[in-house]
Amino acid sequence: MIAFVSGPVAALAPTTAVIEVGGIGMAVQCTPGTLAGLRIGQDAKLATSLVVREDSLTLYGFADDDERQVFELLQTASGVGPRLAQAMLAVHSPDTLRIAVANGDEKTLTAVPGIGKRGAQKLLLELKDRLGAPVGPARTQGIGTALSASWSDQLHAALIGLGYATREADEAVALVTPQAEAAVAEGLQPPVPQLLRAALQSLNRTR
Repeated sequence: MIAFVSGPVAALAPTTAVIEVGGIGMAVQCTPGTLAGLRIGQDAKLATSLVVREDSLTLYGFADDDERQVFELLQTASGVGPRLAQAMLAVHSPDTLRIAVANGDEKTLTAVPGIGKRGAQKLLLELKDRLGAPVGPARTQGIGTALSASWSDQLHAALIGLGYATREADEAVALVTPQAEAAVAEGLQPPVPQLLRAALQSLNRTR
């Protein structure tokens, strides 16, 4: 197993970072939050998990070992593959997922694209004793507010990391704000991956 990759960032895309390791470019699938912390030309170290299929080898990258561990634990639940596990970590932090599972919080899980009410109920049952306790400061209240407030900063940083100018990032965030506010009005977390895709589409149209 490839536990981590370390080296200069050679390229960034909406879902992928290319890390140069010993003269070889390793394509690593990452969440927008992880990509936001990377800069082309700067050294980076990502914890990784290699997913092997008959027709593919896919490397998933994470900001730290805790994210990777949760990514792998999520896949022990039936019906959860690497893409859905990564989507869950794109929307929620590991501790937020732990707290949601501990509290039986369906709403937090249904904020993830691809998880409906029944799916959330099933995941809560299967993951109850697998994710463990939060590893950071205990946060049982105000989680939704904190995440809702940070979506724009996360999105803005991801766009800057992808090479867009500050002005372009500001305009793109403004364009997708109604979508984020609509999610908050329904009591959901703004879906950062979807918002990033929408922001990139708007930027591509204006260029």
